[in-house]
Amino acid sequence: MNFDYSNPYTSTRIPLFARNVVSTSHPLGAQAGLRMLLKGGNAVDAAIAAAAAMTIVEPVSNGLGSDAFCILWDGKELHGLNASGRAPQAWTPDYFKRKYGDSAATPPKRGLDSVTVPGAVAGWVAMSERFGRLPFADLMEPAIEIAERGYLLPPVVQQKWAAATNELKSMPGFAQSFLPWGRAPNVGELFRFKAAARALRAIAQSKGAAYYGGEIAQAIEKFSAQNGGSLTAKDFASYQPEWVKPIGKDYRGHTLHEIPPNGQGISALIALGILDKFDVAGLAVDGVDSQHLQIEAMKLAFADVYKYVAEPSSMEVSVDQMLDDSYLASRAKLIDMKKAQDFGAGNPVKGGTIYLTAADEDGMMVSFIQSNYMGFGSGCVEPEFGISLQNRGHAFSLQAGVNQVAPGKRPFHTIIPAFLTKTVGPSDAQWESVKHLVSGPEGHSGFRSPEGAPLQPSVTLPVMSYGVMGANMQPQGHMQTLVRMLDYQQSPQAACDAPRWRYNAGFEINVEASMNPQTVQGLADRGHRMEVINDSYQDFGAGQFICRAGDPKVEGYVAASDSRRDGQAVGF
Repeated sequence: MNFDYSNPYTSTRIPLFARNVVSTSHPLGAQAGLRMLLKGGNAVDAAIAAAAAMTIVEPVSNGLGSDAFCILWDGKELHGLNASGRAPQAWTPDYFKRKYGDSAATPPKRGLDSVTVPGAVAGWVAMSERFGRLPFADLMEPAIEIAERGYLLPPVVQQKWAAATNELKSMPGFAQSFLPWGRAPNVGELFRFKAAARALRAIAQSKGAAYYGGEIAQAIEKFSAQNGGSLTAKDFASYQPEWVKPIGKDYRGHTLHEIPPNGQGISALIALGILDKFDVAGLAVDGVDSQHLQIEAMKLAFADVYKYVAEPSSMEVSVDQMLDDSYLASRAKLIDMKKAQDFGAGNPVKGGTIYLTAADEDGMMVSFIQSNYMGFGSGCVEPEFGISLQNRGHAFSLQAGVNQVAPGKRPFHTIIPAFLTKTVGPSDAQWESVKHLVSGPEGHSGFRSPEGAPLQPSVTLPVMSYGVMGANMQPQGHMQTLVRMLDYQQSPQAACDAPRWRYNAGFEINVEASMNPQTVQGLADRGHRMEVINDSYQDFGAGQFICRAGDPKVEGYVAASDSRRDGQAVGF
């Protein structure tokens, strides 16, 4: 039977309730993670297996040449992992100006000179070694099987695959890897990626050593040299991901956590810090006042982030300065509820992506994101091992400033996982059920400050691991969905399904076609330059959410998966 896979009807997803959950933007990715949980693995094992499978089933958005970030709750505390890549040692401003002329402002968008050392595989290994339960090789099994046997292409991935063909078909290795029969696969057609299966086997057997110091690194060096790039096996051998402390900002009795710079997660924290100065809940959830306020807060956040955020060692201001409450209060005062504005940066100085999440009944929760940046990244695919390389180097600047390219430096990064926690103490209703988590034989009365005064203890509880994909849509999605959940008590699935807007630059805003027409007109009346978009995948990202419903061993979790992609939340 031949089907028309376009659906003329609105499809509503329902939340998933389970004690062990994986949620991704492709069902086979989610099921790869679920296999690890059923095998006795934990949430970290599930996340790694899902991430490996996603490189095969959603190659438009990520691949074996991706970068990655992670925030995970190990059952007691949060940990952050920055697995973003660093510039090759050959990269300097002069390197690019010699090749592309003095007028070049950034490294190129596509090609080998847009590729930094990919960090995702190293991130998988680091997570597995520190927190995993199963052997690393086991985690690669689902991805290897999918790559070798193939899978039928789903509608959303196929749409973006076909759209990228004209731009990328002449890039090195692209047609050989991603244009079987000389074209993109159609919906429901079988796609096999045996070269990637070969790479996954080598990664599995060597715990990633083949990628960063063996045959895969050598193959990429050869491929790069043949096609005008400067990546070397030495660049790969020197790469290590970095464990970092997540940064956070309180909002409505909770704390949102993000990975610190070089990522843009701080922009969601800035926007929420500004919104915290307003009675958002007193405004109609889908009305023009609420949406206008959120848009203006996001504009203020981006104005600072685009000026100040880069590799931490290059930043001229600190995270603490950018998140200072008094500074954010001064920024909030700039918002005019009656008109849109084009904000500049303030002065805080005193004097193409996949997201997935997994959680298990022991309480471990993982918020993980992995990306090739723009669709298919650089467009370059090392053919022997099917390494589809990201184009994160395009985010560097060739001009003087905090984000200027330099050897071994990490560029400004757009991909960001998010995590929400809540701190409770003796005055909270939840205290009785969690006070056993506070160690000490004397209970809370036994804690004293260095000065001897009694301390009121508190317990930090994990609430939700979540993320929304899509370039600069990511912090905007983090903020919009969290406002819906915390200010308006919408469920994760409802917050996920609700219409979104996307701020671009200046006064330019994209809105989904499903947004209330009166709200759209009201925003236009306030000076926002509106474009209504029907393609939700392209402009508005897609989210995955896992929220604790109580004790993971008893109540478990509630999970949501965004209908803007082919994804699914699965569990048991």
